[in-house]
Amino acid sequence: MTQATRAPGSTGAGQPEHPQPHPPGPLAPRRTLATPRPNTVAAALAVVALLAAGVWSLVELRINAATLLDSADNAADFLGRMLPLDFPPAAEIAGLVGETLAIVIAATLLSVLLSVPVAIWAAANTTPNPSVRYAARALIVISRAIPDLVLAIVFLRIFGLGALTGVLAMGLHSVGMVAKLYADAVEQIDEGPRTAIRATGAGRRQELRAGVIPQVVPAFVATAMHRLDINLRISVLLGFVGVGGIGLAISQALEIMDYQRGMALALVVLVLCVAMELISGAVRRAVLGPAAAGAAPTGLTGFLSRTVRPRRRTGEPQRPSPRGGDPRADSAAALRVGRTRPPWTARRVLRTGYVAIALGVVAAALLPVARELSGIAGAGADAVDALQRFWPPEHGGILPALLDALLVTVQIALAATLLGAILALPVGVLAARNVAPNARIAQTLRMFIVFVRGVPELILAIVFVVMIGLGPVAGTLALAIGAVGLLGKLVADSVEEVDPGSEQALRTTGASRTQVFFGATLPQALPAFVAHLLYQLDVNIRSATLLGIVGAGGIGFYLLNAARVLEFGVVTFIVLLLFAVVMAVEVLAMWLRRSVGAAR
Repeated sequence: MTQATRAPGSTGAGQPEHPQPHPPGPLAPRRTLATPRPNTVAAALAVVALLAAGVWSLVELRINAATLLDSADNAADFLGRMLPLDFPPAAEIAGLVGETLAIVIAATLLSVLLSVPVAIWAAANTTPNPSVRYAARALIVISRAIPDLVLAIVFLRIFGLGALTGVLAMGLHSVGMVAKLYADAVEQIDEGPRTAIRATGAGRRQELRAGVIPQVVPAFVATAMHRLDINLRISVLLGFVGVGGIGLAISQALEIMDYQRGMALALVVLVLCVAMELISGAVRRAVLGPAAAGAAPTGLTGFLSRTVRPRRRTGEPQRPSPRGGDPRADSAAALRVGRTRPPWTARRVLRTGYVAIALGVVAAALLPVARELSGIAGAGADAVDALQRFWPPEHGGILPALLDALLVTVQIALAATLLGAILALPVGVLAARNVAPNARIAQTLRMFIVFVRGVPELILAIVFVVMIGLGPVAGTLALAIGAVGLLGKLVADSVEEVDPGSEQALRTTGASRTQVFFGATLPQALPAFVAHLLYQLDVNIRSATLLGIVGAGGIGFYLLNAARVLEFGVVTFIVLLLFAVVMAVEVLAMWLRRSVGAAR
């Protein structure tokens, strides 16, 4: 470097002799902090306000260690009255389980059949008309906002006791969740196949049939199995208003304080829910892919992959590994040897078996409901009369009591969400395979989450009511424990779905496991955590309403009491109050999700 080209204040080696500050001017570099967006600040303040409201609710409801310690004697007395468990004969249990499963499967099938067209109308890429799209979205929101308990009360007035009431109540309410997830799946499809089909001159129905439906079938099946699991828990609740099955048997046992029989049947429900969770999880993995992260298939899938292999014809090239092969190369090889049908691989055998079993189970479930379908044709006049009884809405002179009960319901939901988050976040994080110290801990916690999810909140509420007494404390504790199952699973899935590149980059610098989690994993998963907490709050508001029917506090007590004394105008008024609260939470959740997403 020559003197003429040497920078001022530097040596020949290129090092500064005396570091000088940059003179102020338009070209001087400046270090500035990014100004947070107003929406981001408002979203952060809203989250802080929700946390503060949760703490306030815990204080107002007097949920503390002293309350739990005071109930220790009641808990011991309850255990003494509950044990030994009194199980009914095996044939009676089989009959109750069969009736419950028939109602649940038929209700889920009804929700799927109704949700598919509603989802197509609600998806932006399949329905360009905004009026139709907004109407479909409004229908989804209304379906979610009306509690299934209210629908059951309405259909009981029309059709009376029977399986049909439960099927219609659960099926119509399930449309709110199923159709929403279906519409989201339709909006996320790859538009390439659909565009190619449209280029051939195909009509709209052909586009849907060949370009949309094949892409969303796996997501549709997975959602249906998830809803089947949820409806099994709901069936226990509907038993308390007269819908048949094992829930009705539990209700009858608890009404006469036969805790030995009631808790025995509750244990049957627990085993049934856990089994349903495991089966639905296996089906979802088989439909969506048995080896998601490139892991070798295990269990039945692994056994079939080792025993069921397609025979190679003479001259046919060796098929590459399913995990590393190119599907286009497989197709080309199949055409060269003249094979036009896919081989019977382990995955195809499983899918065919699942389809055959599913069709048989659905057919068996529809038989008891089909016997009651003849009553629908003649129920037109009864339906009009029943619906007229629910209008106009009226508060029955107890408006202050209803508003106080609604506030208690919101407090139960807020407190339960906060407690559930405190319990579920560490469980969910350690259940994620990319964060857990080892695979055994992750698998153990995953099974723990499945077990907790298998316990219906209504059963927990009944237990806490007996142990602690009537009031919101029992409902809060029941929902908090229930949140560990749902929120823990959502958190674990979100942590496992983060981009591993950021984690690996920190590991290469020598960062510890804790530093990788707080530096790479948590920042990516945090927006999903916020969304999951809001979803849990939404679920808890609905659940807190329903738990009131067993004395767990909140407005549910007034809802059931108004139905029992035939004050259906009060029922409608309570439903409208709940609808307003649910819509407020829904709007808040949508705004926070957009704000958090924009801040990333």
